[in-house]
Amino acid sequence: MSELTANETPEHKKSAAQIAKKEKWFSRINRASGWLDALGFAWLTPLIKMAIGDSPKDQLAELKNVLFIPLTGICLFLLLWAALAPQVKTSLGIIPGPAQVWEQAVNLFDDHVHEREKAAAFYERQDQRNEKLVAGGQADKVKYRNYTGKPTYIDQIWTSLFTVGLGFVIGTMIAIPLGIASGLSKSVNGAINPLIQIFKPVSPLAWLPIVTMIISAAYVNPIEWLPKSMVISAVTVTLCSIWPTLINTALGVASVDKDLMNVGRVLQLPTAKTVTKLVLPSALPLIFTGLRLSLGVGWMVLIAAEMLAQNPGLGKFVWDEFQNGSSQSLAKIMVAVLTIGIIGFMLDRVMFALQRAFTFSANR
Repeated sequence: MSELTANETPEHKKSAAQIAKKEKWFSRINRASGWLDALGFAWLTPLIKMAIGDSPKDQLAELKNVLFIPLTGICLFLLLWAALAPQVKTSLGIIPGPAQVWEQAVNLFDDHVHEREKAAAFYERQDQRNEKLVAGGQADKVKYRNYTGKPTYIDQIWTSLFTVGLGFVIGTMIAIPLGIASGLSKSVNGAINPLIQIFKPVSPLAWLPIVTMIISAAYVNPIEWLPKSMVISAVTVTLCSIWPTLINTALGVASVDKDLMNVGRVLQLPTAKTVTKLVLPSALPLIFTGLRLSLGVGWMVLIAAEMLAQNPGLGKFVWDEFQNGSSQSLAKIMVAVLTIGIIGFMLDRVMFALQRAFTFSANR
């Protein structure tokens, strides 16, 4: 009895409680690690584990793989870029190095801040003028105008994101129902498969003139927030990005377990319930794979479409800077190239996170 009492001292109870608390935290971290990995923050997991007392040796080894090695690759790339860039001369001057590109990135952001300040000052002056008119009994002369300053680099990023989102949503609304029908019916699959094989390889540069003519004829009275050039770019994105989602959806639906489909027939489930309860849950992993591919294709296509359609966005920004031909243009173009790549990576990570949220196969 004395040994039992000694083993149940407050210190032992406190130690046991601390161990249980630490194990609870580790369980939470392990659950969150999949989401951090999906969003591109896998390097946070070993840092958090070290912070709560896990073995530094094991976590530093993991941190080496997920953070130090990638950072080493990036640093080597930057060093090679800085060393080789001055050796190449173009019509716009030498290729800018990382320092010059960073300088232009800061300038573009400062321009955005300055433009927003000008817009705020414009609206403040307008409000003051209108208040004076109202106070002077001239309310009929009150006018409200929108600020018409040039779009900044940040504005053009948001425009590109909105355009690709619009094209992606339209493509998804077309591709998923068609893919489901194709996967469920051999007749539908046989009818649309030749069209997929014909139109899938078509370049956005070939679609753009056709889309431009059709939109110009059909979209006669454009909405203020949805100009023709944006619709042209979005539809071009749709036509080029629809195929991965359509093909993967059809493949996912066709791969649904036949026994599962037979159960649905035995239970005489309506088609809508068969699709929502049996087909979609099984096909979702491949559907999301198609969506990720489609979004990546759409983002690449968008830049070319914006260049030619002259829709405000990153593509038009690159084209305008190329036409500008100033000594700073090449550095600004490289800022845009890096921005396009980083945003493409972020979009893919967001889609992968959504895939983890809605499917089981990605939760590995």
